[in-house]
Amino acid sequence: MQKTDLKNLSLRETKDLFLELGEKEYRGEQVFNFIHKNMETSISKITALSKTLRDKLEKNYTIGDISILERYDSKIDDTKKYLFLLEDGNIIESVAMKYKYGTSACISTQVGCRMGCVFCASTKEGLVRNLTPGEILSEVYNIQKDLNTKLSNIVLMGSGEPLDNYENVIKFLNILHNSKGQNFGYRNVTLSTCGVVPKIYKLADEDIPITLSISLHSPFDEERKKIMPIGNKYKIEEILAACYYYIEKTNRRVTFEYTVINGVNDRKEDLEELSRILKGLLCHVNLIPLNPIEEYNKTKASGNAIKEFKNGLNQNGIATTIRREMGSDINAACGQLRRKYVKG
Repeated sequence: MQKTDLKNLSLRETKDLFLELGEKEYRGEQVFNFIHKNMETSISKITALSKTLRDKLEKNYTIGDISILERYDSKIDDTKKYLFLLEDGNIIESVAMKYKYGTSACISTQVGCRMGCVFCASTKEGLVRNLTPGEILSEVYNIQKDLNTKLSNIVLMGSGEPLDNYENVIKFLNILHNSKGQNFGYRNVTLSTCGVVPKIYKLADEDIPITLSISLHSPFDEERKKIMPIGNKYKIEEILAACYYYIEKTNRRVTFEYTVINGVNDRKEDLEELSRILKGLLCHVNLIPLNPIEEYNKTKASGNAIKEFKNGLNQNGIATTIRREMGSDINAACGQLRRKYVKG
């Protein structure tokens, strides 16, 4: 019989479990605190519980974990890329980036991805499976323990589409935020989606004020379909309507990720249309230099072209920044390293 992973349980579920075991409710809080605040992974080390109770727990329960398979350190900046080995043998990756304000981590929510964006390495083998809440938490905990630091920001922008693993991601966020665990602020979390419209509305209704980031990459539906298959399901107009709803419900600014591809989406007409559709929206545009991959034969726009695009958006009243390229010498772009490792 497969053991239940205690790391997947909310505080309420952990308390209820101990009540079912005939124990006091506060024992559940002690265990939750041990797992999520202390980031411990062995039931035998929960010395607040009697040895008898620990032995009883170990028969049917476990504290799941992932292990660091490889860590790559950038020689250019303080970026560190992790390959994590899951208990079933699958591999995921995460990135830790050091900034003046602290350390930010970009973490995965799925093994692989089924969204099929043409310039993304994560999706080339399709979706293998969803990560559990505990596995996503384990990315955070392992990075914090390895670097001996508390993360200042977490970005759900690694492998996978977070809104395609909706329930597990929401549970991860709630456990991460719980004051008896990491007590991590929702406002320091960014969730990136390629635009799963119904789930954006659902997320808005959760009343968790995280930052929503939309992978847009083109202001024209027909062009967007060519690089992002989800464009065949949801039009840009529908995504923007969902963003307006999200802003209204959360009072949070939405970010639009825009990978700048030479001759594809960096033209004058792209700039004009992007400015038009975002005018009046509480938003910010993050321009991203393309990370070339073997299967996509387009090139990234020049630094000057990206700066001109940024200046054009700024002049049209759209707050815009250019994302710093970090860890380029260690394949820090999402999906690149795992794919290289798996392919051997």
